[in-house]
Amino acid sequence: MKALVVDDSRAIRVILGQMLGDLGYEVAEARHGREALIHLQSHTDTALALIDWNMPEMNGLELVQAVHADPRLVDVRLMMVTTETEMAQMARAIEAGAHEYVMKPFTRSVIEGKLHLLGLPSTHGAAA
Repeated sequence: MKALVVDDSRAIRVILGQMLGDLGYEVAEARHGREALIHLQSHTDTALALIDWNMPEMNGLELVQAVHADPRLVDVRLMMVTTETEMAQMARAIEAGAHEYVMKPFTRSVIEGKLHLLGLPSTHGAAA
């Protein structure tokens, strides 16, 4: 199963990529929303995108809106993973089309729990 990690922080991309890789996902990375949208449009078999909110060029909310508006990407599950902790921001993301919302800092168990809620449990079971 393919996943895309979208964050301008290389460290966060590495951490999330490792978590998803350990769970059996084939992981790609994008540094900002515009790069992510191009990737998703050319890899329409991507099942999951983990998206930061605050990024250059195209922020996470704009990316969620763009993905939600593209009928070719209707099956991509969108999870915001962000430092935005206000309930109003969470509501904006969900209204824009995000399927789940995780606040940084996060743990592996939180990410796994959200994947389960999305119907995307790990493909290799619960790896240590």
